[in-house]
Amino acid sequence: MKPVAFPQATVTFAKDQPEYTPLPAHVSRQGVVTSCWELTTDELTRLLETKRIWISQLTFGDPLQPQIPSVDKPDLTT
Repeated sequence: MKPVAFPQATVTFAKDQPEYTPLPAHVSRQGVVTSCWELTTDELTRLLETKRIWISQLTFGDPLQPQIPSVDKPDLTT
C-alpha cells in the first residue's frame, strides 16, 4: 500500500525526512487530515478474500485519535 498524491492535497508530511515515505494530505480548517492510499494487486486480492483492513497508529503513548476509514472520497472543499 502506498500513499497517493491528489489535487486537493494541501501538505506533504515527511517530505524532507528520507527515513519516512512522504504523505500527501488535505488538512481542513477543522483539522481533519485526509490521505489517499493505493493497494497493490496482492493487497487488493487479500482484501477481497478477507474483507478486512488492519489499521495501526503510532500514538507514542498519547491518546488515540478518531479515525474514519472509507472507500469513498470525502468532501474536501473545506
